[in-house]
Amino acid sequence: MQPRPWPKVPELTAQVARAVAARGPYPLAMRVRDELGELFADAEFAEAFEARGRPGWSPGRLALVTVLQFAENLTDRAAAHRVRYGMDLKYALGLELDDPGFDASVLSEFRTRLVEHGMEEKVLDLLLTALKDRGPGEDGRKAAH
Repeated sequence: MQPRPWPKVPELTAQVARAVAARGPYPLAMRVRDELGELFADAEFAEAFEARGRPGWSPGRLALVTVLQFAENLTDRAAAHRVRYGMDLKYALGLELDDPGFDASVLSEFRTRLVEHGMEEKVLDLLLTALKDRGPGEDGRKAAH
């Protein structure tokens, strides 16, 4: 695996996602991207993903999908569907609007690789570190009231 930086959110994706998000509560996936940026760097998962073969989906982005999948209580198939059709996930992942996403089996394969390499807690550790580094912000206080 060649670690890659997260792509910037494509301009059209950002424009459409923000227009859709303006009609209700700001989506969690978009808040995560806006407030935490590149939450899961590919390099953090390098030991579980070989450098050989054709490039697959970014492990950092799959980690974010897994976190959002858990937050929304989605099956792998439903999470893959959300990546394919959800403007908020396309925004969070830096995908073009016409990106086809991935097959649902990719999520299971990702989790299996993490477990095989003793990295099953890596995603949670990185998320907690990012939240701790960020500290409490005004948005959290506003949401509590």
